[in-house]
Amino acid sequence: MQVPITKAYFDECEKELIQKPLESGWVVQGPFVAQFEELFKEHVGSKYAHATTSCTTALHLGLEAMGIGRGDKVVVPSFTYIASANAVEYTGAEVVFCDIDLRTFNIDVKELEDKVSTDSSIKAVMPVHLFGLCANMPEVMKIAEKYNLKVIEDSACGFDAWIGDKHSGTFGDVGCFSFHPRKPITTGEGGMLITDNGDISAKVLQLRDHGASKTDLQRHKEGGSLLPDFKMRGFNYRMTDLQGALGVCQMKKADLIMKRRREIANMYDEVVNSDPVLKENLITPYVPEGYVHSYQSYVCIFSAGEDIDELNMEKVNRINVKRNEFMKKLEEKGISTRQGTHAVHTLSYYKDKYSLKDEDFLNSYAADRLSIALPLYPTMSQEEFEYVIDTMRSLLK
Repeated sequence: MQVPITKAYFDECEKELIQKPLESGWVVQGPFVAQFEELFKEHVGSKYAHATTSCTTALHLGLEAMGIGRGDKVVVPSFTYIASANAVEYTGAEVVFCDIDLRTFNIDVKELEDKVSTDSSIKAVMPVHLFGLCANMPEVMKIAEKYNLKVIEDSACGFDAWIGDKHSGTFGDVGCFSFHPRKPITTGEGGMLITDNGDISAKVLQLRDHGASKTDLQRHKEGGSLLPDFKMRGFNYRMTDLQGALGVCQMKKADLIMKRRREIANMYDEVVNSDPVLKENLITPYVPEGYVHSYQSYVCIFSAGEDIDELNMEKVNRINVKRNEFMKKLEEKGISTRQGTHAVHTLSYYKDKYSLKDEDFLNSYAADRLSIALPLYPTMSQEEFEYVIDTMRSLLK
C-alpha cells in the first residue's frame, strides 16, 4: 500500500469551474480571484483580502507596505520554513532569529521580549502559526504594543486556526496564507494577504501589480485602452484567474475539508496515546486551551522513549539517528513522512551570513531533528489509517 503525506481534495467543482476562465479568455487576475478574496475574508473575518502568487510574496508585500526596509530588523522564529526569513531579506532588512516553545513549535514569547527589549532597531515581529496551531498571539501583541513593533503573521499553515473567535492572521497588522498543495485548501501555488488597515490594503494592491494605480480588472471595467500611472516601484505578484477558480471551489467545501482533517487528527491522538508502544516513542501535537488546531500537518516529536524535557545536543543527535531510521523504514513500507520543517539558523545561507551555530537555538534544532509529520488528508481511508498505525507499531516494537 502507498500512503502519501498529503493529497489535495478536488471534485467536479474544480473540473467545471477551471474551464470558465479558459472559455472567457480572462485567465489573468480577474473576477474569480475577486470572488475568492471575498469568500476568504468572510471566512477569516478580515476587512481586506488580496490574493498573491504565494505566501512568500504575500509576506514580502506586507513587509514592504508597512515600511520595513534596509536598516530595520525583524524577529522570526528559527523553526519555520525558509520562506519566512527569505521574505525579510527581500526588503533589505535583517533577520533576528528567536527560539521556539518545543511543545507548540511556535515562537518563545519570553525570548522574543528579551530580544526586542535590548535592540531598538527591531521594527517588526513575524510569528509563525506552524502546522496549524496559532502562536501565542495575546502575548505577542502585548509585546508589540509595549515596544511599538509591527506584527506580520505568517499564517502559511494557519487556515482555519483560531484562538477563541479570532482567526489566525487577524491579530497583527497583516496576515499571510499559503495555498500550496500541502495546505488544507490549495490553488496549486498561491497566497493571500489579509489586513484591517485601509492604508496597508491600498498599498498592497498597487505593490502586487507593478505599482500600478489601477488593476487590469478596474481598467477593463472603466475602458482599458490607456495604461495607468505608476507612483511606486512594485512587483508582479498577481494570482491568475485559473487559480482563483480553484480557490472559489476550495472555499465552498472548506468546512468539510477541515472537519475531516480534525477527525483524522483526533484518531491519531486517541490511538497513539492509548497504545503503550506508540506513546513511548511519539509525542502528539499539543493544543493549548482555547486554541483550535487546523492540522495543516500532524507533527509529532519522536522521543525514542527518552525524556525530552532535558535536552542537549548529544541527546538530540542520538535520537535523530533513530528517527531517521524509523522514517526510512516507513518509506520502504510505502508510507510517506516528513520532518516537520527546518531550523533555518542551521541552513547554510543564514548560518554563514549571521555566523550562527546549531546549538544557538536548541529547541529549534531539536524540532528540526526530532519532528515527524504523519500522513493526513481528507480522503484518507480507514484502511490507510490502520496501515500507518499497524506499520509504526510493528517497526517500533
